[in-house]
Amino acid sequence: MKYLTVRDHLRALIEDGLGVGHAIPSERELCEQFGVSRMTVRQAVDALVVEGLLERVQGRGTFVAQPKVDLQLRLVSFPEEMRRRGMEPSLRVLAAESVPAPPHVADALDLPPGAEVHYLRRLRLADGLPMAVEENWVPAMLAPELLGAEPAPSVYDALTARGLAPTWGEDVIEAVLLEAEVAGYLGLTEATAGLQIRRRTFSGDLAVDYAVSIYRADRYSLWVPVSAPGPTLVPSRRPLESTASGHTPREEGLA
Repeated sequence: MKYLTVRDHLRALIEDGLGVGHAIPSERELCEQFGVSRMTVRQAVDALVVEGLLERVQGRGTFVAQPKVDLQLRLVSFPEEMRRRGMEPSLRVLAAESVPAPPHVADALDLPPGAEVHYLRRLRLADGLPMAVEENWVPAMLAPELLGAEPAPSVYDALTARGLAPTWGEDVIEAVLLEAEVAGYLGLTEATAGLQIRRRTFSGDLAVDYAVSIYRADRYSLWVPVSAPGPTLVPSRRPLESTASGHTPREEGLA
């Protein structure tokens, strides 16, 4: 197929050093170079956009995209995950307070309605680039010093220090359109696609954290290993169900 020749040529340009943010040759140039139609060129470019190697910017052209981070669902902190990938993590605290648990949070954490929880909302960055907006709710009685003068950079590390190391979790993953506030924090425009992960995290049978994380879809691809069915590894629990507010009583995210 002719489009494969054009696709492989563009991929080679990227591999040979065409840097992030650089424009690829125009459709006209590619048509003349390979003697193909514009439709063929667009098919080749579309394939690389789907792969995440290229991105189209309306009114400007097509450019080499930022590499995506493979988001593997693991019970590790955001700083640990980013450092493992050779990136320097940082954060900006957007909110840190003790509040009565909203109904969906109380349900997720197996708490009575209105029980005190520590609420954290943070903007996560890697190499200075905004990557995700995270919200965490932790039972106040489990980590009374979580907020402190400066909130702990990792909820998981704070819980582990108190003998409550996370051992398993329940995740719900959805594609969402970013609301204006979240889009602003991430440096994107409203209604841009995002990846939302809700997690209920346990230490043994104790629910220790409920998190809602929204990641930039242009910087993340989700990598999930699968295997043949085996014995159930955790106690059976009722499935996660979305509430009227859009939140789910069971959930996921890097904490």
